[in-house]
Amino acid sequence: MIVSMENTTTSAIDKKLNQLRDQHGVVTLGRVLTLVILAQAGHSEAALEAANFASHEHPCRIIMHVAHSPAESTRLDAQLRMGGDAGASEVIVLHGYGELSEPSETLFSALLLPDAPIVAWWPHLVPGATPTTESIAGIAHRRITDSARHEDAFEILSDLSARYVPGDTDLAWTRVTNWRIQLAAVLDQAEPSPVREVVVEGSGRSPSVILLGTWLATRLGAQVSFLNFPGPRRLTRVTLVRDDGEIVLERPGRAVAMLRQPGQPDQQIAMPVRDLNACVAEELRRLDPDEVYGEVLTSGLREVRVARIVDTAGELTPGAAAFLASHGGGRQDASPEPSVASAGEVDA
Repeated sequence: MIVSMENTTTSAIDKKLNQLRDQHGVVTLGRVLTLVILAQAGHSEAALEAANFASHEHPCRIIMHVAHSPAESTRLDAQLRMGGDAGASEVIVLHGYGELSEPSETLFSALLLPDAPIVAWWPHLVPGATPTTESIAGIAHRRITDSARHEDAFEILSDLSARYVPGDTDLAWTRVTNWRIQLAAVLDQAEPSPVREVVVEGSGRSPSVILLGTWLATRLGAQVSFLNFPGPRRLTRVTLVRDDGEIVLERPGRAVAMLRQPGQPDQQIAMPVRDLNACVAEELRRLDPDEVYGEVLTSGLREVRVARIVDTAGELTPGAAAFLASHGGGRQDASPEPSVASAGEVDA
């Protein structure tokens, strides 16, 4: 069931929700959280689809604000979705124009579920430090961003590190969950031997490459090298350089990875690219701070030992150059051909 409301208010929306529950028996019992989505016009449906998918595992009320042009006359349109059109949730889509194109805490306050945790998600842009953004972030227990949308991965991670507070998380980190699981399992089973260097290959625009390399290097007490190639924002290969040989985990496509270890036959591992639906569902499984992500983003990025950054484009981004300068690593602007990667806009 979809109900549209034009030029309305949040008070009228709340009354309409109560009316629909009385008429159709739709209730909010069992809703475990409120998911607030701050979206951009023209790009909201993919985020809403992912939220609906996640709601089957985490029944919730979804409130999406879609920002339209601030130059238009101020008004608020709404769309209420329930039943089969809302997954296991209630969906309230707010279209803000003019002054209401900028979301604020007061706009959502009347629609939040009482006594339920709040998760805020910015699917398209990493929010800046504005008063309205800070007010929404202040009421949320978890705050989900996606740094892969930024053009300079090193720069945006540095910015997120400086502004980090417990409860922040990043879908660029969520995308490498399967890589972390596989690499941890391989090291648990391998013969003990120190790792001298971690080499992470992928797109230089992908924050996932930086986060995974930093996590591995700081946990293993090794230095890290980033081999950055142009193309889709992908992570394609991780090499652990040890005295007894290299351990290589490579995924040239989108579904199957190849594991190579000294003295063992090559192994194929099912490791499909994680889509947006899976990443959002994972992030809603926990409402406590992700301490590992927090450590990687803050102390990890500050303390990691960088051996080199290889960039086939011939010129490091300003963020990468600043990161390299602060860590004393080497620079190399030419490299061998990268491993083959299939097309894909943002994945790991």
